[in-house]
Amino acid sequence: MPPPAIYDLSAIDFSRPVFDIEAIRRVNPQRNQMEQLTAIVYVDTQNHGLVGYKDITESEFWVTGHMPGFPLMPGVIMCEAAAQLAAFYAQKYNLLGGDFVGFGGMDEIRFRGPIFPNSRLILLARLTNLRPHRRATFEFQGVVDERMVFTGSMIGVPITRDQGMDV
Repeated sequence: MPPPAIYDLSAIDFSRPVFDIEAIRRVNPQRNQMEQLTAIVYVDTQNHGLVGYKDITESEFWVTGHMPGFPLMPGVIMCEAAAQLAAFYAQKYNLLGGDFVGFGGMDEIRFRGPIFPNSRLILLARLTNLRPHRRATFEFQGVVDERMVFTGSMIGVPITRDQGMDV
């Protein structure tokens, strides 16, 4: 049985984004095929949470290959979408510092239903633990058509541009 929703989605106005794709791009570095957020529709700075969504189209990079004739959103992309939502919050509200937020780990991931093209994946995330400038832990959920399709928690860590890359 899935856990209760982090936020009551019936109380959120999805027609009025708080941050649209252009505002998300000013905070998150992902572009092109790796952009996994369409909009953010609710921000709760008191409880450190937010709600956003990804409109999944038939032109997603994974549609033709996962699985041919039965396009199924890969679990790793679901997790990436949730991570981008949490990273947006961490960067926008300067929880960690650094130039980017990277994956530090994931726990208790459960895939509870499939996601197909022409769906809206609603993403919910809330901070559960913060060690400033070290790590932020978020719980997250994904919902499609009022059904929870995945849950879990993740750790975000600050990354600086000069950290370990010689390009």
